[in-house]
Amino acid sequence: MNDCLTKYRPLVTDLHMHSVFSDGHVWPRTRVEEALRDGLDAIAITEHLEWQPHLADIPHTDRNRAHAIADAAAKGQDLMVIKGSEITRDWPVGHINAIFITDANPLLGVTSFSDPADTRAVYEAASQYPAASVFETANEQGAFLFWNHPDWVSQRPNGVAVPSDFHTQMIDRGWLHGIEIANGEGYSEEAFSFALANGLTMIGVSDVHDLIDWDYMPHLGGHRPVTLVLADSASPRAMREALFAGHTVVYYKDWLMGRSDQLERLMPVLIEVKDARYPKSVDVVQLTLANHSDLPLTLELASDMSFLNAADWITIPAQDEIVVGLKTGKRMRRVDVDIRVRNALVAPRTPFEMTLSVSPKRN
Repeated sequence: MNDCLTKYRPLVTDLHMHSVFSDGHVWPRTRVEEALRDGLDAIAITEHLEWQPHLADIPHTDRNRAHAIADAAAKGQDLMVIKGSEITRDWPVGHINAIFITDANPLLGVTSFSDPADTRAVYEAASQYPAASVFETANEQGAFLFWNHPDWVSQRPNGVAVPSDFHTQMIDRGWLHGIEIANGEGYSEEAFSFALANGLTMIGVSDVHDLIDWDYMPHLGGHRPVTLVLADSASPRAMREALFAGHTVVYYKDWLMGRSDQLERLMPVLIEVKDARYPKSVDVVQLTLANHSDLPLTLELASDMSFLNAADWITIPAQDEIVVGLKTGKRMRRVDVDIRVRNALVAPRTPFEMTLSVSPKRN
């Protein structure tokens, strides 16, 4: 996102990704290099605690190893590497990310295995450790926990995100704090609604296992899903506090999604009226509208006025501006333009609404 957003210091983050230290296919350093190229502020390499397909080739007993390698690679760079792990269980637990942990090893709960190189045996043995105990340990470490891909068809065959009794219990105990509403190519309306209804922080992630270039093709204009964390400063402390406070907006494809109060903080610095004026002898105000974001923004008029040279929907390209004529009926000292941002959602299928207030110049 553009530097104009530093008023609220949104941190561009990807908090769910993998390397060869679980079921990914790249070295942790590659995740750092990709993040720096993409302009991210923070990442978390969240290896599966229990599911380790590469144990025969990359044996390791320290579940913190991927983070240590990535953290060293990011030293001296403008990138925060947050320590995290993915709790990986069958339903009804599912997959849960724990970030801002201090030590991943106690979360595994098992210290020895009959065959440390047997992926399935390790998974089955580790899965015997009570999931609630893992949640408790992570919370004792001060971790932020969120439910991953809740609409994953491997565990929810109909693709509908519905919590289990276990999830409800963890939320009630204050041990589950967020939920992914966008993961990779997928988006879940049900997860969006569940987050709103239960006070969960909304998260968007890549969950990348291969290369970002392969999965999201940034060279063709694509991008990974990210979570914009609206923090007070660019620090792990401020980021963690903002996550617990629910101060996030998800950037997924050409959509922004979040609570209305968070979009109210973000949108006024994305959309700017750079100029408003009435040309000589004309009662149509010319508006120069700028888009300071990295995605096109589609605006719909939500008032009785209409555009002179456009339909009631207009699109401002990313990092660009357009000029439109607005028919105000007569010259006005102050013009309030009610708009809906069609690709910024405050709930499923519900666009964000805002008012652009201007005092037009007169020629």
